[in-house]
Amino acid sequence: MNRSVHDREAFSGKAIELAQNEAEPFFSVRDIHAYYGESYIVQGVSFEIKKGEVLSLLGRNGAGKTSTLRTLARVDTPTLKSGEIWLQGVPLHTMKAHQAAKLGVQLVPEDRRIIGGLTVEENLVLAQVTEPRGWELEKVYEHFPRLAERRRQEATTLSGGEQQMLSVARALARDIKILFLDEPYEGLAPVIVQEIEKIVQQIRELGITTIIVEQNAVAALRLSDSAVIMDTGTVVFSGTAKEVLENTELRHEYLAI
Repeated sequence: MNRSVHDREAFSGKAIELAQNEAEPFFSVRDIHAYYGESYIVQGVSFEIKKGEVLSLLGRNGAGKTSTLRTLARVDTPTLKSGEIWLQGVPLHTMKAHQAAKLGVQLVPEDRRIIGGLTVEENLVLAQVTEPRGWELEKVYEHFPRLAERRRQEATTLSGGEQQMLSVARALARDIKILFLDEPYEGLAPVIVQEIEKIVQQIRELGITTIIVEQNAVAALRLSDSAVIMDTGTVVFSGTAKEVLENTELRHEYLAI
C-alpha cells in the first residue's frame, strides 16, 4: 500500500475514534429503577453529564434525589433492579460501592461520615489507606487552609461547615473521577454556606465532574452547568441550569421557589 494512503487511513481512523470518544458522555444514567424493599423509589431516571461539568439534581422533599444519588454511588440501598450506569464507558451498575469507589466514584453523604475519636488529619490519612489515592495532604491543606489550622483537632468537634469541608477533602484524598454531594448546605448558617459555595466553585475550576443534591436550589444552580428536576421518583426536567433559573413557572411548580 502507498505510504501516503496508509497514513491518511491511519489519521482517518484516529479522527473517527476521537470523535466517538468526544461523543460518548463522561457519565450516563439510563432508565434506572430502584427500590427500598417493595417501595418503588427511583422510577426510570435517565440523564447524562459531560466531563468537568456540575449538575444539580433537584426536587421537593421526597422527590427521590438522595435515593438516586445513593443508587449511582452503588451503596447497598436502595436496590437497583434495572437500568444502566456508565462512567467513561465502564458499567457501574454491575458493581458494589467499594468497586465503584476504586474507579473514582466518591459520595459525600448528608451525614458527612466523620470518624469520631480521630483528628482531622487522621480522618484524611484513613481515607488514603486503600489505593488508589488522590490528593496528598499538602494539596488538601493548600485548598482547605482551615483544615490545616485544625489538623490536630478531634474531627467531631469541628463546626458544621468545617465538618463539611473535611468530608469533601476526604473524598478528594481518594482518586476521584466524579463527586456526589448530598445536601452540602444542610443545617449551615448562610455565612458558612458561602464558604462551602467557594469550595464547590474550586472543585468546578479543577474540572472535577460533580453532581449536587441540594434543597437550596438557587445556590446550587448558580454553580451548575446543567440541572435535572425530579418529582415522585421520575425526571420532569433535564436541561441547563440557566433554563431553570430563568423559568419561574418551572421553579414554582417543582421547587416551590
